[in-house]
Amino acid sequence: MNGAPDTGLKLLDDIAHHPQISRYHLFHAAKADLLRRQGQYEAARNAYQQALLLATLEPEKRFLNRRLAELENSP
Repeated sequence: MNGAPDTGLKLLDDIAHHPQISRYHLFHAAKADLLRRQGQYEAARNAYQQALLLATLEPEKRFLNRRLAELENSP
């Protein structure tokens, strides 16, 4: 969190091509958070849903579900 969400998204895009990263739930959760901060709510919802599909621990799933619920009232 050392800059604007644009900077973080650019960094994530730079590593997105690695095969294993697409299976890592925290990659999608981080992307979702940055998209949410930018106001890209639909894209954030999609990324949170992808993270939720990949998450295996219940506390992480609860956190991601809370984030999705927060976005329900967003455009």
